[in-house]
Amino acid sequence: MMKFSFDLHKTDTATAARVGTVTTPHGDIPTPIFMPVGTLGTVKTLTPQEVTDLDARIILANTYHLYLRPGVETITKLGGLHKFMGWKGPILTDSGGFQVLSLGHLRKISEDGVVFRSHIDGSEHFFSPEVATQIQSELGADIIMTFDDCPDHQGELDEIRQSMEMTHRWAQRCLESHENENQAMFGIVQGGTYPELRRQSARFMASLDFPGYALGGLSVGEAKDVTWSMVEEVTPLLPSDKPRYLMGVGSPEDLFEGVARGIDMFDCVLPTRVARNGSLFTTQGRRSIRRAQYKSMDAPVELNCDCYTCSNFSAAYLHHLFKTEEMLGYRLASIHNLRFLVRLMERIRQSILDGSFSSLKDEFVSSYAVTDQSIRQTQKRKWVEAQRKKQPDTLTLQE
Repeated sequence: MMKFSFDLHKTDTATAARVGTVTTPHGDIPTPIFMPVGTLGTVKTLTPQEVTDLDARIILANTYHLYLRPGVETITKLGGLHKFMGWKGPILTDSGGFQVLSLGHLRKISEDGVVFRSHIDGSEHFFSPEVATQIQSELGADIIMTFDDCPDHQGELDEIRQSMEMTHRWAQRCLESHENENQAMFGIVQGGTYPELRRQSARFMASLDFPGYALGGLSVGEAKDVTWSMVEEVTPLLPSDKPRYLMGVGSPEDLFEGVARGIDMFDCVLPTRVARNGSLFTTQGRRSIRRAQYKSMDAPVELNCDCYTCSNFSAAYLHHLFKTEEMLGYRLASIHNLRFLVRLMERIRQSILDGSFSSLKDEFVSSYAVTDQSIRQTQKRKWVEAQRKKQPDTLTLQE
């Protein structure tokens, strides 16, 4: 029997927040959980042991990128993805659908699948539901995703409906071709920003009885209130005894909003990406360590933070590293940001168990300055502009 299960331990009485445990062949995952992203088989700048020391329980890898480099055959010959990258815990792989469909003029979609050209050398490739499933099976991830169509969220109703219906047909084909009993396949709910389509997609995916469900096509440029309204449409229609995964969300305040609406799993490149730009999470908001105010600060960036960075180095030292463009700065900032989110999720889980989630949420959100909101909106706007120009989303493709 497949070594995958989800046990729901408690649901908050005032919200839809939940605590549970996902069991996989490579270990248990307490939920709600934030999952660091290791697109190319590595969480950028960090060793697997460092990620383990952060108490991160599961990481993500990207099917599209690993398929292109170093290639699935190479990884399988070297013992599978876990052995290849030296990670002993659970791994989730996405299907590559989002990356392939972000290629703009470099791809062509049909019912069969997607013909696309590599952003690396222009070579032509083909992904279908069956191909994406087979690649993920050979990589050996614990949780894999169905191959879905990811249209522009600003598309017209008929366009989004057609895309959603193809996603449904592709999901059925993924299920039919999936034979690896040691992997759990999650279905992906689509439907853009149209409530009726989101509800329809949620009901259809639930009828296929996947081990878990993801919400795709959100947090890609739409307004935040739209994101959360779509989540609210979907989660009540998904089985309560299966994990729910909101793809591409990782800003601290957004984690609270997602958990409050019944989401169990999150991932995002945000914490490591902004870390490499010198932006660090604190309970008071995001802070740029490059600013002159940190030049002589003889204290950690975040008081009472137990990460390796804050336990050993001052903000002044981090400021120095970024000003001199030393690689260690990127590593220490990434360690801090990831540990910040891991600790935050630990606090959230405990607050659900002891009945204080709503008060913790109010306390955190009220003190967390929205200093990162403009940065995030700028990144999303660039993504939307790239989509409109039908050019590859270089931010997405590079991490």
